[in-house]
Amino acid sequence: MMSGQPDALAVVNQLRDLAADPLNRRPIVQDQGCLPGLILFLDHPNPQVVYSALLALRYLAECRANREKMKGELGMMLSLQNVMQKPTTPGETKLLASEIYEILQASGKAEAEQADGAASYRRKAQFFLGATNKRAKTVVLHIDGLDDPSRRGLCEEALLRIRGVISFTFQMAVKRCVVRIRSDLKAEALGTAIASTKVMKAQQVVKSEEGDEVIVPFQEDVLVVVEENTDLPDYLPEEESPSRGLDKAVSRVGSMQDGVGWLSAAANFLSRSFYW
Repeated sequence: MMSGQPDALAVVNQLRDLAADPLNRRPIVQDQGCLPGLILFLDHPNPQVVYSALLALRYLAECRANREKMKGELGMMLSLQNVMQKPTTPGETKLLASEIYEILQASGKAEAEQADGAASYRRKAQFFLGATNKRAKTVVLHIDGLDDPSRRGLCEEALLRIRGVISFTFQMAVKRCVVRIRSDLKAEALGTAIASTKVMKAQQVVKSEEGDEVIVPFQEDVLVVVEENTDLPDYLPEEESPSRGLDKAVSRVGSMQDGVGWLSAAANFLSRSFYW
């Protein structure tokens, strides 16, 4: 790939990170290029690109005002169905796609069932507390040593290797990570994975009976076997991200036949719209 052309995984990761901020979710969906591009990436041959695109869409779907536009966007629902039905799609990726599909599918009923919709999709401080899938649960980690982007990268690599991790988001200012996992995965497995970095240590944040937050250390003398996720490739830094098949991933857009053209447009959108 030419050095002047943006990388697929780099761009989709930037969109994912921007979408993590609630203030950015409306502008991203309102932009004419970013949402169609994320949909195209659901067909990308690199599983990590697909997973990162789903994470971005999941963030965007957290904004209630975005859901109708996302549901009506050309190819959105069909692409989500294809991800869920594709035999080679990893289980965690299917689960994430199904959550997005259910949220968008239910958006048309929100006006008629306003009270139920508010109860189902209300979000407070945590992310990915979806009531749409009872097979998943949320664990909040306080991570000692989570001080800079390089440490965050180590956490991402450790979490992505755990079978049963669906998604995660970082709150760097308070050294926390909110992790969505399958209900059968023990929280101690997350602590073991973070400890494997040798430079960080995780503790679980829970609510007391009085509603106060309590930080509970994981038991260091308890051995937890972490089942590694072999379905997804190793998480790659953006500068080493694979780009093969990029032309195939964007060939469906009639107004943007050149895939690099969309990536350049997305990169320009990112640079002109947000501070890094």
